[in-house]
Amino acid sequence: MKSVVQKSLLALTLAGSLLGLGACVPVPLLLGGAVTGGVLVASDRRTSGTVLEDNTIQLKASNRIDDALGERVHINANSYNRQILLTGEVPSEQDKQLAEKVVSGVENARGVVNELAVLGNSTFTQRSNDSLVTSRVKANLVDAKDLFANSFKVVTERGTVYLMGRVTQREANRATEVVTGTTGVQRLVRIMEIISEDELARMAQQPPDAKK
Repeated sequence: MKSVVQKSLLALTLAGSLLGLGACVPVPLLLGGAVTGGVLVASDRRTSGTVLEDNTIQLKASNRIDDALGERVHINANSYNRQILLTGEVPSEQDKQLAEKVVSGVENARGVVNELAVLGNSTFTQRSNDSLVTSRVKANLVDAKDLFANSFKVVTERGTVYLMGRVTQREANRATEVVTGTTGVQRLVRIMEIISEDELARMAQQPPDAKK
């Protein structure tokens, strides 16, 4: 997997068990260090401005992909804290690299994580199953009382769950347990910015617009 980021990403492989299936779920971890601020509530840890910016980045990235690659590909572009995640399928390695190139130039985007697969486009049934898995994961994160579910962004593609967010190492590890124990999850990739517990505590003392 190739990415273009200003901050270094550390790739690790962790073991995860899919409860009830007795299978090992590979859990790559992509970490980008970050200093954060904001209110510690069950809400998004980005500023309202960053959330709006992410929505704009996603729209621009999708439009650029449509213009460059058209309907021959199935690509989803998601942005969290200005980092773009590309998932889906393309017919060739050249198309995969082209997609990364066109979205890396989107204004205010700070990096691209390219998880595109060189495969035929997924079927309607596969995409429906992915939507169901996403719903299950979100529900399980909400049920985990020691996590703030809205601190995570969940994307599912062909049974692989991509988890984005600004969280502590403890939260990342706990979320891994929750997600890998969710029915239908075949693999988990964590794309997170890890903050310290001290930073998390300071978030509770700051007003919403103090995040950085």
